[in-house]
Amino acid sequence: MILGDQLNIYGGQAVVEGVMMRGKSVMAVAVRNPNGNIELFRKELSGPLRGKLAQAPLIRGVVGLVDAFGLGIRSLMYSASVAEGEEAEYEAPLEWGSISISLGIGIGIFFVLPSLVVEAGETVLGISGMGLNVIEGLVRLGLLVGYVWAIGLLPDVDRLYGYHGAEHKTINAYESDAELTPETVASFPKEHPRCGTGFLLVVVVFSVLIFAALGPMPLLLKIASRLCLLPILASISYEYIRYTAKNMHNPIIRILMVPSMSLQRLTTREPDEDMLSVAIAAFVAMKSAEDNQGVSVSL
Repeated sequence: MILGDQLNIYGGQAVVEGVMMRGKSVMAVAVRNPNGNIELFRKELSGPLRGKLAQAPLIRGVVGLVDAFGLGIRSLMYSASVAEGEEAEYEAPLEWGSISISLGIGIGIFFVLPSLVVEAGETVLGISGMGLNVIEGLVRLGLLVGYVWAIGLLPDVDRLYGYHGAEHKTINAYESDAELTPETVASFPKEHPRCGTGFLLVVVVFSVLIFAALGPMPLLLKIASRLCLLPILASISYEYIRYTAKNMHNPIIRILMVPSMSLQRLTTREPDEDMLSVAIAAFVAMKSAEDNQGVSVSL
């Protein structure tokens, strides 16, 4: 995933056998069906999440993530149906029960579980103070890296990571004013400074700094503080990713981005030509709609 926003920064997400691309006012999903053809869905973006509020610093981080989550879930459901050769409907009702359970599990693993592990460590190892918060951050980081590595061993996720690489290469090519053909796009990096993987890493790093400032506290209060501060963490991390992505020419920024760019090697694969064609088709469909004019591209 590449984080986008309301200020003409393009973003996207890998989906099942395809890619979703989003701009300021249009999103498009391209999926390769079982017959080998690319099916396209394009939708104009509107609603309360795309007003002036979505452009305000800090607030735009949470608003943008909520917006991206909704688009991403619908795009995944749509792409899964197309990839299976089933009748696909983008506006199909979301299964909020399953989504809530998945979110709850994710928050539990990456934010509650580290606190429980540290609590056990405090009792067994006798560690206290700042050291506990550092250990909690390291546990959270280990869980994140281990998770993205482990699921990448699954064949379906490995292909998803290939489309993730295609998404990054396509936007990298566009941002370099390169021709959007599979041959040209293939030469660009499969890492991108606004990647969602890097965003998660930044959230973990900032969580160590912010949670450390809170000092020691009882377990229940500690867990509650982690959950309550999650939106603030997301907002700060979003602004950091956005700022560093715009200043990659700065040598210091490039050094700071090394961990984020390195972690993306676990969540991206070198895409094949078919994957690149799908990503390009999604981007061209989105961009041409925003420009209200056709764009010439070779697939």
